[in-house]
This record gives sequence, structure tokens and C-alpha cells, in this order.
Amino acid sequence: MLKTLGAQVKEFKRASIATPFFMILEVIMEMIIPLMMASIIDDGVEAGDMHHIYVVGAFMLVAAAIGLFAGVMGGKYGAKASTGFARNLRQAMFKNIQTFSFSNIDKYSTAGLVTRLTTDVTNLQNAYQMILRMCMRAPSSMIIAMVMAFTISPRLASIYLVAVLILGCCLFLIMKNATSYFQQAFPKYDDLNASVQENVSAIRVVKAYVREDYETKKFRNASSNIYKIFCKAEGNLSFNAPMMQFTVYSCILLISWLGAKMIVGSELTTGQLMSLLTYCMNILMSLMMLSMVFVMVTMSMASAKRITEVLNEKSDLDNPEKPDYEVPDGSIEFDHVKFSYRKGDGKPVLSDINLSIKSGETIGIIGGTGSAKTSLVNLISRLYDVTEGCVRVGGKDVRSYDMETIRNEVAVVLQKNVLFSGTILENLRWGDANATEEECKRACRLACADEFIERMPDGYQTYIEQGGSNVSGGQKQRLCIARALLKKPKVLILDDSTSAVDTATDAKIRKAFLTEIPETTKLIIAQRISSVQDADRIIVMDDGRINGFGTHEELLKNNEIYREVYESQTGGGGDFDEKGGDQ
Repeated sequence: MLKTLGAQVKEFKRASIATPFFMILEVIMEMIIPLMMASIIDDGVEAGDMHHIYVVGAFMLVAAAIGLFAGVMGGKYGAKASTGFARNLRQAMFKNIQTFSFSNIDKYSTAGLVTRLTTDVTNLQNAYQMILRMCMRAPSSMIIAMVMAFTISPRLASIYLVAVLILGCCLFLIMKNATSYFQQAFPKYDDLNASVQENVSAIRVVKAYVREDYETKKFRNASSNIYKIFCKAEGNLSFNAPMMQFTVYSCILLISWLGAKMIVGSELTTGQLMSLLTYCMNILMSLMMLSMVFVMVTMSMASAKRITEVLNEKSDLDNPEKPDYEVPDGSIEFDHVKFSYRKGDGKPVLSDINLSIKSGETIGIIGGTGSAKTSLVNLISRLYDVTEGCVRVGGKDVRSYDMETIRNEVAVVLQKNVLFSGTILENLRWGDANATEEECKRACRLACADEFIERMPDGYQTYIEQGGSNVSGGQKQRLCIARALLKKPKVLILDDSTSAVDTATDAKIRKAFLTEIPETTKLIIAQRISSVQDADRIIVMDDGRINGFGTHEELLKNNEIYREVYESQTGGGGDFDEKGGDQ
């Protein structure tokens, strides 16, 4: 874990080294000042030597100035190192998340990843700054002050040593109890963020069903869980201050009482007693600082584990050693394919799939909910890898291709496609960053998106809100289809991506595909028979297996599932597409 996190310090190593250097320099200056103060009292004030007072006083000013400068520089470099460390952590996590396969993404919730990138990183940033500053300052201050105290009076310094040992043991027990609570707290942030994210993204549904009170209660419960855990943790830590105060005042009383006796017996000077009292405060305040560092480190340990988990997560999909960078054509073959989302002990989602699709064919795919239609097409662009068997595109195993190449040649319009904040043109150019405006318009004509875009005041420069909230479901689907077409793929997969489009427009889109991109292999997943009945062949899926594969007419004769669906959809006097297809 330390090696993984330490690698993110990168270009901030100098700042990370400079910070403790300046903190130690500041401590040295602070430790010298009490000795000078003792010299002023003993050799200057009591002896009546003004020259000595002026000289030592001047040295004290210089030491104070150096200490002040060191403190400022330590703060500056500490802030630079910790914020840089946090920046690198966020960048490294975000970059690694981009490499995740779908199966890797399935391990984490969206809210959990957001918490790791925000709250958890902030905790590590604060902990790192405290480690560089206080964790260097406090031990060095305590050690130097202890050495100085023993140099002046071993007898009185022993009081410090005993106090530090007792206090250290007590703080360790307190920290140990608090740690378990902090480890429970941060996963609760995931629940809180999930509640907020879900509520905000679905605010229209919340209001439509008048569920504001329910959502407020759910948020309050998530917030209360964090509150309760932190109360317990902070309740343990609340013993720190009273213990420190008790120890400080006890040491001051003992040193003052014993020190006064030693001054009377000429074993100690007044200046030395003042120095010892100053060192007493330094030692005990250093211990207090260390306790604060332990608290912050304790809090950040849970965050560190969660961040390391994301940084060390490796995609289970890798490029081969010598990948192919060219897909010959859009032919597709499934050879005894078996697939499970959980490798090893997972229940098969697809079982013994055998298919052969020619390049340029239009293939319809229908089946009930949960029949594994989406799982089938996800294997073609290698969003997942098969458990057994082989999927070939262009006559080659998809695992032999460079992943970027195969995904550029197999365009997928998913069930839940997303538009990003930006103009319509910017969204379209996700398909091809170098596409001209005319190419974008052609893709929109094929997807029947041009008709509503041209009615918008700003046309293709119309701004799309986050998630495409200012366009309808059907408009969003057509823009996503146009975006996929701009890739000029050899295989185009439409995963129920015309479900929000009226049947007449659906028919226009299919007709445009037939005439404008005849060489592209088209796989259309749909719930409506009318969307696939004109396809060259149709796959009927049932419980992860192929129940039927043939033309519309063949399936009507030979496949019971297909026939039942067709009759249920057309039994009311025909389908709307009978009219729409001719328009």
C-alpha cells in the first residue's frame, strides 16, 4: 500500500524532503531560545551585565527570525507537496478507471468511486501534510527538548520521561479504539453519496411521484449513520485534551516544587528552572501534536486502503503481445461460446452459442427480459471476454485484435446511452473527433436526427445539458445512433436503441441503413417484431440460448416463441410500421 501511494509523490519529492528539513530547523531554533533565555537571567540580569543581555538578546532575535523563516517555508513546501500528492492520486485513479473493463466497473458503485476521488483523497492529503510537518516537528522537538532537559537536570527531566511514557500508552489505547470506528465511517460516505446522486439524477421522477419526504428520510438516515459513528470515534478522542492538561499541570507543579528546593540548595539556577519549564511545555505539546497526527493517520488508513484498491485494480482485458490492427470485414462467428459474469463459479449467462453472420447482413435479435441479448452483443466488441469458446470478427478471434481497433470497428449504441454537456456537434464528434460538419449532418440524416436538430434555434450548436436532460428520450437515442455512425464501423450494434422512437421513424432509420450502409453488418436488438421482421435473419434468444435463427417467415412457421410474440403484437389489427415503413 505504501509503495503504491508513495509512487504518486512523483515531481513533489523535493518539496516532500524540504518540508521536514525546514520543520527540524525551526525546532532547533526554538530549542536554542530557552538556553539563551536562561543565560540572560543567570549571567545578565542577576549579574547586572547589560552587555551580555544585549549580545544574547541579539542572538535570540536572529534565532527567532530563522525559526520564523523555517516555519513559513515548511508550511509552503508542505502545502505544495500535499496538494500535489492529492492531485496525482486523483489523476492516477481516474486514468486507471478509464482502463477498466465492464467486469472491473461492476465491482464498484459510481458513488463509491466518487467518494474515493473526493473525500478519501482529501483525507490522505491532510494526513500527508501532517506527516511531513507535525510528524517531523513533534518527535524532533520532543527528543531535543528531552536531551536539553537531561543536560540541565537529569533528576527533573526524569519527570518528563515518566509522564511521556504514561501518556503515550494511554494515547495508544485511545487511538486503537477510535480506529475501528473510522474504518466503519468511510464506507458510509458511499451510501450518502449514492443517496444524493440518485436523488439529483432522478429529481423529475421524485417530484412526479411526490417522494420528496421519502428521499429526505433516506438521506437523513445515511447522514445519521455517519454522525453516530463519528460521535463514537470523537468520544474516544475527547479524553486526549483532559489527559494532556492533567499531565502538563502535574509536571509544572512537580518541577516548580522540586526546582525551588534545588535553587535553595544551589543545585539549580533560576534561569535553568525557566528553561526546564519551557522544555516541559515543548515536550508535552509535541506529544499533543503526535496524538493529532495519529488521529489523522488513523482516519486516513481506511481511505488509503480504498484508494489503493482502485489504483491496484487491473483490467482483466489486455491487448495480446502482437495485436492485429486491421479488421478485414464485418463477418461474425460464435464458436461454442459460454459466458459467465463471475468467472469460475458463476452461473452461465450464455450457453453453447454457435452463430455465423456474413459481412453486411442485417440481423435482428429478440427475446424476453433476461434472455441475455445484451450479453451476446457485448462479446463482439470485447467489452467482456468469453468464458469458453471463441468469438470471431472478420475471421479472427476478437482477443487477437488491438482493443481500440476492434471497438472502433464495432460501434455499439447501448441501452442506456449518455450525452455529455456540450454542443450537439461536440457530442457527435465522440464518434470521430475529426469529422466535418457535413459528415455530422449526413450521420444525423441517416439516424433521422436532422429533422429535430434543424428546428432548434441554434441548430447543431445547440447546447446539450448534462446527461441530455434538455432533449427527449427518442431524440437522445437518435443522436447516439448518429454518433455511432460517424465511426464508419464494419459492425453496428443497436441495443434496443430505438425503443423511445416512434415506429414510423424507426422504419425510416432501418430503410436508411439498408440503402446507405449496405456493407456494414447490423445487429438490431428490439422488443418490437416490426423493428426486426425485415432483417435478413432473426435470432430468438431464450434463457441464454439460441431458440431460433432464420428469416421472419421461417420463424413464423417453425418457432413457437417468435410466433407467440408476433401474434400478441399484431393481433390488435396490425402494427404501426405497416404504415410507417412506406413513408
